[in-house]
Order: sequence, then structure tokens, then C-alpha cells
Amino acid sequence: MKILAFSDLHLVGDLARDLVSASHEADLVIGAGDFCNMRQGLARAMEMLSGLAAPTVVVPGNAESAEELRGAALSFMTVLHGAAAEVEGLRIFGLGGGIPETPFGDWSHDLSEAAAARELAKAERIDILVTHSPPKGAGDRTSAGRSIGSDSIHAAIERLQPQLALYGHVHDCWGYRGQIGATLCANLGPLPNWFEV
Repeated sequence: MKILAFSDLHLVGDLARDLVSASHEADLVIGAGDFCNMRQGLARAMEMLSGLAAPTVVVPGNAESAEELRGAALSFMTVLHGAAAEVEGLRIFGLGGGIPETPFGDWSHDLSEAAAARELAKAERIDILVTHSPPKGAGDRTSAGRSIGSDSIHAAIERLQPQLALYGHVHDCWGYRGQIGATLCANLGPLPNWFEV
């Protein structure tokens, strides 16, 4: 199966057009959050992505809440936040939000490590883990060199060993590829990222 994955679109129209165009070659599309900016423009972001040509799984970022994303999602989108679904024969678990909490203030949709660990404990026997935030130590360094990823996501990857762990959030590490055990980990960014499973 050919998977097109991205994160952190942030309402950039040219990038959305490139993703829509690329989706015609995909069996599945995955969007790892931050479709809009600071809880504004989510409906417009969905309109930009309305031409996606494959079933699509999305998780909220810290720029939109799970409730907002469920309300705005298009008919071909499956929204996952603390839940799993089987899509195109793959078992996918998704968890959105900034984990751990960000310093961005009230607009940011964040979860504590403890809350994230409770949600991730629901995951069993999955093929793909989609989060907005990165695991600790895997594509999570800011431009200042600070590691800001999630311990609970890292622990979940170690426990579950899915084929793929896909995320975004830390813009300085877009394009990162690495391994946690047998799991390929990728900080996506808004350009087309391709995976075969």
C-alpha cells in the first residue's frame, strides 16, 4: 500500500495543492495535525484539502482541537484522537495535540504526559501510530537544540512497535527519519512524504 503523509499545513495553499495532486497516486493519506493556525481557518484548510483522492486519516494538532477537527472533517476523513480504526486494511491509532504541554498559551490544544499515556494505553496491535507530537529523542529538537518530544509517545512506540510512527509539530525537524526498535519514525512536515506498507 502506498501512503502519502503530511503534517503542519498551516493554511498554505500551494502546499495543499501539491498534496492534493500527489494524492492521486496514493492508496491512503495521513494528516498529522496543524491544518490551520491558532484555532483559526480550519474550515478553509479542509476546503483546500477537499480534492484529496484517497481515504484520509487525520489527527488534530495543537492548532485545532479534536472537537473542531471532527466538526470540520470531510466525508472521506477518519478523525482519530485517543482511538484506533482499521482503514484500507491497516490498524491505525491516532493521538493529537501538543504533548507535553506547549508554552503557546490558551489557544494551543495540549495534553499532559499523564493524559497522553492514558490515551496511548488504549492502543494494541497497530500497524501505524499517528500523533501530532514527536516521541522524545526522535526528530524533536528545536533550532536551539532542545529536545521537546514526548516520553509517553516514545514509550508507546517501544511497547507497540508499529511499522510506522508518523508525526510533525517540531518544524525544525521536518524530514527527519529514524528508528525506535523496528519502527520507522518520521517527522513529516507539509511536503508529500511517501511510505510503503
